[in-house]
Amino acid sequence: MMGSDPSSANFEVKVHPRRDATSQRHMSSPSDPPAVNDRNFSLFRRWLPWLVPTFVGANIVLFILTILGKMGALEVDKVVHRHQVWRLFSCIWLHGGVVHVLANMLSLVFIGIRLEQEFGFVRIGFLYVISGFGGSLLSALFIPESISVGASGALFGLLGGMLSELFINWTIYANKLAALLTLIVIVVINLAVGILPHVDNFAHIGGFVSGFLLGFIFLIRPQFKWVSSRYNRKSSSGPAGPPVKYKHKPYQYVLWVISFVLLIAWLVTGLVLLLRSVNLNDHCSWCHYLSCVPTSKWSCKAQQFYCESIQMGNQLNITCLSNRKSEIFPLSRTSSTDAQQQICSQLCN
Repeated sequence: MMGSDPSSANFEVKVHPRRDATSQRHMSSPSDPPAVNDRNFSLFRRWLPWLVPTFVGANIVLFILTILGKMGALEVDKVVHRHQVWRLFSCIWLHGGVVHVLANMLSLVFIGIRLEQEFGFVRIGFLYVISGFGGSLLSALFIPESISVGASGALFGLLGGMLSELFINWTIYANKLAALLTLIVIVVINLAVGILPHVDNFAHIGGFVSGFLLGFIFLIRPQFKWVSSRYNRKSSSGPAGPPVKYKHKPYQYVLWVISFVLLIAWLVTGLVLLLRSVNLNDHCSWCHYLSCVPTSKWSCKAQQFYCESIQMGNQLNITCLSNRKSEIFPLSRTSSTDAQQQICSQLCN
């Protein structure tokens, strides 16, 4: 067997430098900004949604309870004369039928859960409840003779908050115009549905305006450069750039202050006007078209109800002639014709 002497062989050894994570970081350009997708900021905390599912459950449970008896529907006469202001809040948890509650709860799930994931249960909870109060307030000022229930005002408040959140956090969005046009189309379609009869569009408008102002207050984000610099310092996974001094941009502070002042002014003024029994239709001859536009297919005139009343001492027994439902009221509550007509409408409804 023939072989070769290992001591006489020539060996060539090539050594490649190790490319660790540190060298990889120095090779990448520090000026390249991180890719950002709309509403998918890994730098922001993601919340576990539990408040919105709780709201859904509360609406369904209270809807079942209202089948058994009358509870906290919005009745302006009771708000003004019996000082039951809590009805402006309680009515947003009640509904007038199975279709009504299912439609509102599906909307709440699709809109509310995503907002709660991004901003947490505290801010979305306040946004939902205060927007519902604002919707009830505007409804009571323009439609004082009706009985109103439903979470639509609060739902429109969430839509208004989404729109204002886009404006106040404008710089952190990539597809700004697409997001803006999508929201505007959704809002316009839903408000257009409100001009149909038997739909309380004033609650929608009041809730949307309140939510729009609240969005500037509750849904403000710090500017992306400030969050990114803090993230890099904590993770130490990249070159530390110069720290950003201001957490928010000047326009965000301006919008926050203006919205806060307008919101407080609207809610306080509206509540004072309501408790003074002011009907805003007397000061705006065309505003009723915002809630219902008459066509050849339907009429916006209120249905006429007829009742008979029998005085019994200091009480008045009022009976609706269409459904024979009757109740006894003190004369102090039925001293005026308007009060009797409102009671008759409630009994016949």
